[in-house]
Amino acid sequence: PLIAMGEEVLAGVARKVPYNAEAEMKRRGARYEKALLPFLPHVVAHGRLVTGQNPFSAKATARTIVAML
Repeated sequence: PLIAMGEEVLAGVARKVPYNAEAEMKRRGARYEKALLPFLPHVVAHGRLVTGQNPFSAKATARTIVAML
């Protein structure tokens, strides 16, 4: 199913990425969150750290940062 596939695979760039960021973060004990469906905006704020999942998250990430200022 699409939910199980990474965005890198669906975008056809998985072989160009030197490592799987999700797997590496989980291996190092990070709390990892992502949108249920690929290519949807998803933003997580934890303290002063704000991350966006993909380019579609840019506006929501910017809004979150502005709200924090």
